[in-house]
Amino acid sequence: MMDQLWLEFILFIVSYALLIFLFNKGMRKWFKVKKKKLFSYHHKNEKHKKLDRTIRITFAALIVVGGIYNATLPPLERMWFLETHILLIAFVIVSETVTAVMEKRYAENRNDYKFTISQLAFLSLTLLLFVSTDFFGLFD
Repeated sequence: MMDQLWLEFILFIVSYALLIFLFNKGMRKWFKVKKKKLFSYHHKNEKHKKLDRTIRITFAALIVVGGIYNATLPPLERMWFLETHILLIAFVIVSETVTAVMEKRYAENRNDYKFTISQLAFLSLTLLLFVSTDFFGLFD
């Protein structure tokens, strides 16, 4: 039973990673955007760097404080907006939105922001789909 769950989980993660890879590859071709290094910062200027740092520090503090606060509450009374997964989703949305705005204003390639918005929309829609369908019933 547990082996089956792990197999489904790994298969789901690999499939989702492949889907994201293919989506990004297609969008990069469509918008004629260069591939960026994985897990690196792409600050357009010093203002973007400061905003990004502020967002990261704020969300890190919110995750720690929210985790401690929710840990003191009974499970049914926890604040949903202080749950780690909600804060991480909010972090990605805020961070990528700021990146898109900075790319629109300062990027050499004017399609960079369109690619970032398409990534954000794809991620948001797929996560919403997964959560609303209980991951298509995979982990029941």
